[in-house]
Amino acid sequence: MSTPVLLVIAHGSRDPRHAATVHALTERVRSQRPGLRVATAFLDFNAPSVPRVLERLAAQDAEDVIALPLLLTRAFHAKSDIPAVLREARSGLPRLRIRRARVLGPSPLLNATLERRLHEAGIGPGDRVSTGLVLASAGSTDPEAIAVIAEIARELRHTGWCAVRPAFASASSPAGFPGTADAVRALRAEGVRRVAVAPYVIAPGRLPDRIAAGAAGADVLADVLGAAPELARLLLDRYDEALVPAARRAPLSA
Repeated sequence: MSTPVLLVIAHGSRDPRHAATVHALTERVRSQRPGLRVATAFLDFNAPSVPRVLERLAAQDAEDVIALPLLLTRAFHAKSDIPAVLREARSGLPRLRIRRARVLGPSPLLNATLERRLHEAGIGPGDRVSTGLVLASAGSTDPEAIAVIAEIARELRHTGWCAVRPAFASASSPAGFPGTADAVRALRAEGVRRVAVAPYVIAPGRLPDRIAAGAAGADVLADVLGAAPELARLLLDRYDEALVPAARRAPLSA
């Protein structure tokens, strides 16, 4: 049997920087593992769509696909959209074996990517004791996703930052969860002298732009996670996990 294809499924965006970043990331995955066949598809806004890519792979005699959601938490897209589109594709392509990998987060490699971006923005290890960090995610109404972001913020607090606050860019996030600007102001009100904002998002787009606008009162704004080598390694880790025997994995509908 041939080596399974890695199908990276991104959300998509009207912002062309989003797709460009996704393609740069998948190209880095290819460079880290030469010979692995990597395909990219989008749920919305960008082409190619997930069904079109799977149809093309089946026409090219692919037998096995590992579908990897390019998502940081298990929220609506991971729990509903992607399983639905994969189930539909599976019913129309019975000869193509489709397995689903876990979402990317949480993971120490994501934290390492955040550290890389903060370092590139000018934050050194010795700066943390006097710097407050805003962990700015896209946001969600899903309790599991919110809990993951809150836990990451708690973990980061133990790595030397004088304070860490989670923030949410999406207007659909539950009331009581601060936006980026509110989190920055809260840290200032606590007497924090220097504030850094770290976007916990993969690629540029509308919500990352909202994070950047909210970071106007901060001293440092890190870049999005992007096509970092740590993130590419994480994609390969999730791919490798999904290669375990099917009997040990949750069914596609889970």
